[in-house]
Amino acid sequence: MTVIELTEHGPALAVVLDDARGRALASSDLVDAAPDPYLPGRWRVRAGGKVGAATVTVPGGGTVTVRIRPKVPIARLLFLLGYSRSPQAWRSDEVPLDEEPDTLPAFARLFVRQAEETLRQGLIQGYRTTEETALLVRGRIREADQIRRHHGRLVPLEIVHDEFTVDIAENRILRTACERLLRLPSVIPSGVPADVRGRLLRLRARLADATPVGGGRELPEWRASGLNRRYHKALHLAELVLRGASVEHRPGEVTVNGFLFDMARVFEDFVTIALREAFPGSDGRCVLQAAHHLDELRAIRMVPDFVRYTDDGTPLAVADAKYKAEKLAGYPDADIYQMLAYCTALNLREGHLVYAKGSAAHTVHRVRHAGITIHQHALELDQPPAGLLAEIAALARRLTGPS
Repeated sequence: MTVIELTEHGPALAVVLDDARGRALASSDLVDAAPDPYLPGRWRVRAGGKVGAATVTVPGGGTVTVRIRPKVPIARLLFLLGYSRSPQAWRSDEVPLDEEPDTLPAFARLFVRQAEETLRQGLIQGYRTTEETALLVRGRIREADQIRRHHGRLVPLEIVHDEFTVDIAENRILRTACERLLRLPSVIPSGVPADVRGRLLRLRARLADATPVGGGRELPEWRASGLNRRYHKALHLAELVLRGASVEHRPGEVTVNGFLFDMARVFEDFVTIALREAFPGSDGRCVLQAAHHLDELRAIRMVPDFVRYTDDGTPLAVADAKYKAEKLAGYPDADIYQMLAYCTALNLREGHLVYAKGSAAHTVHRVRHAGITIHQHALELDQPPAGLLAEIAALARRLTGPS
């Protein structure tokens, strides 16, 4: 088995790979891979914005495992993900995190620890509505289905009933997260550690009566309540695990089985949701991914990441989150043109671009003959959550305050 270790948006590495493995890696959409023009038998492999670990299965046999470390600490990645999923419930200081250097081992260990703590008092139960075909009446008969399927026959019966069971959404989500982690690569140090795998197997046994959710299906909904209070932290972690864990099939019988996060998506989700939370519950509203059009015929569609409106729907502010690799020349000009279009269509005098901290400082551009000012802000991700949220709060004040 070939194992390649990379850093998010880091330099390309010359790796010894045969053509089959190189082509599989190139088609995996996991990294950029191409034959080295100067060294026969080697491929130049470079990580983009995805972080985590994945195993690529090569057609005809063989695998390549890729481990991509994020630039930010694992604890910070966990905060960005967790806050985006549940701003009010997520508190990073309430969730202990070992200093694991890699994404998958850290998340697997954290999830199993929290799930064990949650289930220490046993599994919660609840009522679940079940529809089934039976020989005896239980609950009530579904008359329309009975007539349509059985044409007046008395048996079998189409019934619906409420069952008090452990097979409810909360337990099903935990069981599904266990199953996904157990199916992920176990290559150490980039995979699920052996001791964690054993704990996951024991956890799965405790959740044996909860039905896992099949791949590609939506997770069942759950609502926070006093009954499931002790489940909250474990459920939030399970949802993060299920967001990162996936099995994808690529053209040519290439399969990518891994635990990955797209940092651009993580950053965009965090910035927009944190901005929304930073505004007090006063007049106005915030919309994420609001659809607008640049032209009067509504042919050119635009979707800004964040728009703040008055109560009557008049745009007040617009912002876009841009997580990109550092460039010596500063921020790419294409972002400026895009924000200029947003401001023009929304009839705003200012627009805001928000980046992960890179090579350029905070910059202001005043567009000639347009009366539009475009701000570029840089967030420092590698700082405690309180400091990061304070920066977001300051940015929110600037969005709707005086220039």
